[in-house]
Amino acid sequence: MERLNPRARSDPYGSRINRAQSPLRATSVPYLSIMLGSLLPVLVVADVMPLVPPLGFLMLLAWRLVRPGLLPLWAGAPLGAFDDLFSGQPFGSGILLFSLAMIAIEMVEARFPWRGFWQDWFMAGLVATLYWLAALMLSGARLTPEMLAVSTPQVLLSVLLYPILAHMVAGLDRFRLARARRIG
Repeated sequence: MERLNPRARSDPYGSRINRAQSPLRATSVPYLSIMLGSLLPVLVVADVMPLVPPLGFLMLLAWRLVRPGLLPLWAGAPLGAFDDLFSGQPFGSGILLFSLAMIAIEMVEARFPWRGFWQDWFMAGLVATLYWLAALMLSGARLTPEMLAVSTPQVLLSVLLYPILAHMVAGLDRFRLARARRIG
């Protein structure tokens, strides 16, 4: 911001704000929160079907939609690999699905740059539903109507959880950009 306007972030007399955010916190909070989201479903263990939606993927969607441009397009691959280690899916499915979701959101964002919360919620719900169907197909299990019926609450919870996760991401973003040290 200062490169564009040297008087930005200054008072009328020219003195600058003497605090800056921590570069480590500014870069690590999004990735750590997505990785923590990938670890949380491991704590809720079910016998046959997972009960908790893919929180790592939903956190990735929330960060991508709340703060567009923060995560690079390639971030889906390493975050998907981390999710594959703990989700029980075949290795590579998270890499593929996280990367495809990032590419799809980037394409939609290039077409519709100005969106509102409702459009973001619709896009997150659509992408989460497609992720759920693709993960079911890539899991290697036989797709039966009973399996789809039993796992439908998981996709409904994924769609309904997006506003809460978007609010959490906004709070984490405020923490990420909070001033941490004095300069000078």
